[in-house]
Formats: sequence, C-alpha cells, structure tokens
Amino acid sequence: MRSILSNSATSGRTIATGLVVAALVATLAALLLPVQLFGESAAAATTTLTYDDDGGGTVETRYGPLTAMDRDFVRKVKLAGLWELPSGRMAQQRGTTPAVRTAGNHLVAGHTELDRRSNEAGQALGVDLPTEPNVAQQGWLGQLKAAQGKEFDATLAELLRRAHGKVFGLVALVRDQTKNTMVRALADRANSVVLDHITVLEKTGNVDFNTLHSS
Repeated sequence: MRSILSNSATSGRTIATGLVVAALVATLAALLLPVQLFGESAAAATTTLTYDDDGGGTVETRYGPLTAMDRDFVRKVKLAGLWELPSGRMAQQRGTTPAVRTAGNHLVAGHTELDRRSNEAGQALGVDLPTEPNVAQQGWLGQLKAAQGKEFDATLAELLRRAHGKVFGLVALVRDQTKNTMVRALADRANSVVLDHITVLEKTGNVDFNTLHSS
C-alpha cells in the first residue's frame, strides 16, 4: 500500500512539475513572439524608407550638420506643395461635399505654411529647391483635373491620402535622426500638418483602406 501511495505521490509531483514547465514555456513564447514580430516589422519599415542622395555628403551649417537625407527632406516638402496646393484649391472649388471642401481648406492652409518654411530652410541652408511638380505629380494633377463630381472626390482622397501616408514615415525618420535644428523644426511642423491632412482626407469617407497600400 505504501508503495502504491509513494508511486502516486511521485506521479502527481511529476505531472505538476510538467504543468509548471509547460506554463513557463508558454509564457516565455508569448513574451518573445511580440518582440520577434516587432523586430521584423521594424526592419521591414526601415528598408522601405528611402531618400534621394544628392552626393553632397554632410556639410556643416550654423544650424548643425546637414546630411543628404536632410536636404532631400527639405526638397520633398517643397515638392509636395507644388502639387498638393493646387489639389487643395480644386477641392475647395469642386468638392461635392462639405468634408471634401474642408479637406481642401486644410491642404491649402497646411502646404502654404510648409511651402514658406521650406523656402526659408532652403535659403538658410543653401539647398536648391524644385520649382515645378515632377512627372508623377503632374500625372496626378491631370487625373484630378479630368475627374468630375463624385469621381473627383474619390480620386482626391485616394491620391492625397496615399501620398501623405508614404511621406509620414520619412518625416518621422528625419525628425528622429537629424542633427540640424532648422530641419528638425521643419520636420516637427510637417509631422503635425501631414497627420492633420491624413485625418481630414479620411473624414471625407472616400478612402479605401483595402487598396491604400496596393501601389
């Protein structure tokens, strides 16, 4: 009888120990999985964020070091306004709903300010700036000019929301890494403006999140 009781106790302890070990393994896996996924996501995000290197290297300015990424960011802020300002004006005039016209107001106000700030930064830092939209942006403006009625509303939301989503990551990267105080100030303001534009474009009800990142 003692042998049977002893064996039962031993078996019980073995089972209990096994359950504890299994629980610890499950807990560890639960803790490590998000870390692993976050690491993979962060790596993927980093590889998708790119900038145009003008080959000028890093130069010293009175506002701190100015890198190729800094210069590209200032140029891209200017470039964005060259097509998003006229897009906003079209939305003000041709939007078929109050929400679309409101989005147009925000686009015009935001990019008028950022255009001024990018001009100031370009002059202070010696960065040459674009003076007209690039080929892709001219094509987007052409799509907006050709669209009518509700099609215009949908085209505006799709094109502008996608463009703002792509630049949002670059703004954050520059804000995190730049050592130049003027570029940092521009990134601070651009972050607020881009987020505002993303928000008002989504409020139009014309953003299709299923196709937002398809191209």
